[in-house]
Amino acid sequence: MKTRHFLSLFDLAPAELKRVLRRAAELKALHRRGERYTPLLQKVLGMVFEKASTRTRISFEAGMAQLGGSSIFLSPRDTQLGRGEPIEDTARVLSSMVDIVMIRTFEHSKVERFAACSKVPVINGLTDFNHPCQLLADMQTFIEHRGDIRGRTVAWIGDGNNMCNSYLAAACQFDFQLRIAVPPGYEPDTSLLKQATDRTVLLRDPLAAARNADLIATDVWASMGKEEEQQQRMRDFAAYQVDIQVMAQAKPDAIFLHCLPAHRGEEVSAEVIDGPQSRVWDEAENRLHAQKALMEFLLLGEAS
Repeated sequence: MKTRHFLSLFDLAPAELKRVLRRAAELKALHRRGERYTPLLQKVLGMVFEKASTRTRISFEAGMAQLGGSSIFLSPRDTQLGRGEPIEDTARVLSSMVDIVMIRTFEHSKVERFAACSKVPVINGLTDFNHPCQLLADMQTFIEHRGDIRGRTVAWIGDGNNMCNSYLAAACQFDFQLRIAVPPGYEPDTSLLKQATDRTVLLRDPLAAARNADLIATDVWASMGKEEEQQQRMRDFAAYQVDIQVMAQAKPDAIFLHCLPAHRGEEVSAEVIDGPQSRVWDEAENRLHAQKALMEFLLLGEAS
């Protein structure tokens, strides 16, 4: 059987994504009840980190442990990924020793090249292009609080970065309408915009984007690797903070999501992220359960 990878939301069919999310909810309930479930005994996850992360490492490592498996953390100092040894050679060796690989890196081409030569499933833990695991958690969070997201309206306010790109893919796969409010020069990937053209509106006004939305999401203004642009971005994004005025434009039961870490007073006000419409803590926890369901699906095909 052909090895399945998860480099973007498009690697799973919409029906498969929905099954994974249903399974994530079941696994979360099992965990809350304290029930032991270990289908991945003796399975090993190799975690390759070229970009640091708190949530990604903890959620994958804890998730694999909860499913009965183990994990190996590889920092930039621990691998030859792109440092002398071809990525393809690293993929052949690593995939002969572990059962599944998660990679968090900069260039999206690295995970694509790695997956092309890997004997085992490869999961994209984040690249500069997209962050599909985070979108699984975001969709799980919306569904558990507000039900099916199909046909709903989502507003993305801020940078057209990897998270924005992932929301474009999610609009296609989960069938919702997406309004993107970004300043000129910070638009998301043009090919994804074209692919999602019937589900997406590109705007400059965050208030217009938020109007009657069911979900409002944002991210930091300067993503990892772009810190040197911080001051310029602070000026360019000054009018794009998600504050109580923006949330007031949305539906009364709209929720707010942020992949974290957040900078209160920049992309989001403290009143919003710490307020009653915020679901960011559920969203963060759901990385754990969504990724458990994903690993189970890729290794066993048992998401149901």
